[in-house]
Amino acid sequence: MAGRLEGKIAVVTGAGSGIGAAMAEIFVREGAKVIAADISGQQNEVAKQIGSACVPCQTDVAKGADIQAMLNLAISKFGRLDVLVNNAAIDGEMVATADYSEEEYDRVWAINGRSVFLGMRYGIPLMLKTGGGSIVNTSSMASTVAFPTMSAYCASKGAIVMFTKAAAVEYARKGIRANVINPGPTISGITKHMPAEYIEAVKNASPMGRMADASEVANLALFLASDEASFITGSSVLIDGGYTSL
Repeated sequence: MAGRLEGKIAVVTGAGSGIGAAMAEIFVREGAKVIAADISGQQNEVAKQIGSACVPCQTDVAKGADIQAMLNLAISKFGRLDVLVNNAAIDGEMVATADYSEEEYDRVWAINGRSVFLGMRYGIPLMLKTGGGSIVNTSSMASTVAFPTMSAYCASKGAIVMFTKAAAVEYARKGIRANVINPGPTISGITKHMPAEYIEAVKNASPMGRMADASEVANLALFLASDEASFITGSSVLIDGGYTSL
């Protein structure tokens, strides 16, 4: 039986760990060929574990030249771009807004927000050449509810939602779909660096009383990337264990 992404070519940023690595793995399992992009170097090990259908790419997502090189690698290796997942992100310093430095705010925005613009700016023209594609941007439940001491993170994630919606309506009649996933507490590269007491408080506040596994978020991305979601665009989908329903 053919996989849900059989014959598709995908690019996933932030694929060196956590949600991005889980996305790369499940995409390949479902028939796609994947460019696994990350700045850390960990994408090399992820690609090695997944196999030859996954090609690693060293990428600083805040730099337009790096994004273009990443996307061009997909074209040179596999001939087209069908799925683009802008997933890379950082949490940034955890301090109150009035104590946040301009430099740190700019760093968070560059990696979390500017990177999504760059991915879509340079990815959309490639999709248009071959009749369309699916864009999945990773935001956060922090685009919906506030988290003290994470103002830059919340702001960047909120911006992703509206930027995606705008692009979705611009290209809806040109074969390109764009959607956002909003993970709640998830075991990922970001959460591993947060204070244990912060993570425990968030986990306990969830109706399910646990954190999501990265594979659960990757399953949502798989659905939105696939043709099964052919009439879904401009949607912002929560996957938070009911956290924001309280």
